[in-house]
Amino acid sequence: MTELDLLRQEALAAITACETSAALEEQRVALLGKKGKLTEALKTLGGLEAEARKLVGASLNQLKQEISEALDAKKLALSSAELEARLKLEAIDVTQPARPKPAGKIHPVTQVIEEITAILADMGFVVAEGPDIESDDMNFDALNIPASHPARQMHDTFYLQGEGDGKTLLRTHTSPVQIRTMRAGKPPFRFIAPGSTYRCDSDITHTPMFHQIEGFAIDKNIHMGHLKGCIQEFLKAFFELDEVPVRFRPSFFPFTEPSAEVDIGCTREGGKLEIGAGKDWLEVMGCGMVHPNVLTNCGIDPSQWQGFAFGMGVERLAMLKYGIPDLRTFFESDVRWLEHYGFDALAVPSLVAGL
Repeated sequence: MTELDLLRQEALAAITACETSAALEEQRVALLGKKGKLTEALKTLGGLEAEARKLVGASLNQLKQEISEALDAKKLALSSAELEARLKLEAIDVTQPARPKPAGKIHPVTQVIEEITAILADMGFVVAEGPDIESDDMNFDALNIPASHPARQMHDTFYLQGEGDGKTLLRTHTSPVQIRTMRAGKPPFRFIAPGSTYRCDSDITHTPMFHQIEGFAIDKNIHMGHLKGCIQEFLKAFFELDEVPVRFRPSFFPFTEPSAEVDIGCTREGGKLEIGAGKDWLEVMGCGMVHPNVLTNCGIDPSQWQGFAFGMGVERLAMLKYGIPDLRTFFESDVRWLEHYGFDALAVPSLVAGL
C-alpha cells in the first residue's frame, strides 16, 4: 500500500468516526488546513521531476476531491442528526391550548399606596407601621384629643371588649403610629404611616373600613413653609401635572396647631371633574404643625423640636386620579370592576419609570 493509499484510508476513516460537527471541523483542518496532511503532501510536488509531478499531482487532487466530498456528506449527516435531536429536545406541543392571559390584577388601593410611597420616599420619608387594634390612650389621649371629643363616642368608633381597665378599639386613623414611633426612638423623624382605619360610617363617600397615609416630620427649625412645599411637590408628582393650584384653609385638629385643610384647583364644567384647571376647589387632605402637647406626651421637648403632619385618604385620591365614581365599589370584590380599574402586576410605580 502506497503512502497515498494509506493517507486516503486514514482520512476517510477519521471522517466517518466523527460524531459532532466540532470534531468534523477539527478533521477538516487536520487534512485540508494550511498545515494539514494533504496540504503538506501537495507542497512536496515542487521537488519532483516533471513527469512524476504530473502523476502525483493528479492523484493528490483526486484524493483532495474525495476528502472534500466525504467531509460535505458527513457534515450534512451530522447537521441533520443534530437538528433532529434539537427538535425533540425543544418540542412544542401545538395541540395544547394557548397560555391564558394572567387573570390577577393589582387593586387600586394597593397601587395608589405604592405611588404615594414612591413619591414621599424620594423626599426622605420612610415607612412606619402599627397595629389595627389600638388602646384608647394611643388613639386619642396621646394625640391631644379630649374625652369630650365627638370622635370618641360609640357612634364613630368601634370599641372592643378587652381585659383590664384600658379600652381597646379599631384605630380611627393612622395617627397612633406617630406616638409609637416617637416613643420608640429619638428625633429627628421623617416617616409615613400607611394602613387601614375604621369608623362607624357608610355611604357613597364613606365606608366602615378605609385606608389612610399620614406623613410626619419632626426636626429643629421646621416651619409651615416646609409643610406647604412638601404638599405642593407631592400633589404635582401624584397627579403627574406640571402645576397644581393649592389652597390652605384654616381648620382645627386636636393634634396640630395651626391646622389647615388642603384644596386643589379643579373645574367641573360639563359635569366632568378636571384637576389642575378652572376656578373651583376640591379638598384632598388635612395638615398642620404638630401640637406641642403631642410632643410632650411622647417625651420630646417642644421648645427644641417641632414638626408637621399631614394625612390623606387613599381611596379618595384613587377616585380622583383614576375616575372611580363610588367609594363602596372598592370593597365589593367584583372581579369585573377589578379587571377594569386594576393594574398589571409588573406595573410597579417609580419616579423613574412613571407612576
